Amino acid sequence: MTKRHPFIRILPGLLVLLVLALMVWGSDRVTLQGERTVYTVNCEQGAWAGTRCTGKLVPGARYAFRASPSRHEVLYWIRNSPAPSGKFSDCTVRDRDNWTCNVQVGEKPSVTYEMVKGRPTRGVDGLAMTFHDVPKWKWWALRIGMPFISEADG
Repeated sequence: MTKRHPFIRILPGLLVLLVLALMVWGSDRVTLQGERTVYTVNCEQGAWAGTRCTGKLVPGARYAFRASPSRHEVLYWIRNSPAPSGKFSDCTVRDRDNWTCNVQVGEKPSVTYEMVKGRPTRGVDGLAMTFHDVPKWKWWALRIGMPFISEADG
């Protein structure tokens, strides 16, 4: 009888942990900064038909939001962009996934001024920009060149 290497015995457990870690990362439910990110997509060489892109779906900007219940404000910015950040200062904030802000016409636009159950709501024309978004894992799949995705979630 041959003796198995100790690593071989723990390999299945390590694989299960790796899969679970990837699932948590891909869901964007846990972040180190307590932020929420909206992963947008664009439709190149085609047009939007609802949430389906008739051309090539490509990753767009990542809009980050950090909500502060104690200060009743939400900071927002575009990740990896030199564009300045913005701040909504008249907000009702329960947590990072549930907040709403009173936005005035003329304030710096963002993709949303409200988050409900971790999902951005679509805004009123002039107050929020139009956008299509996908979950984090789909955005990264598009970024590395996986062409099988042609529909946005919203």
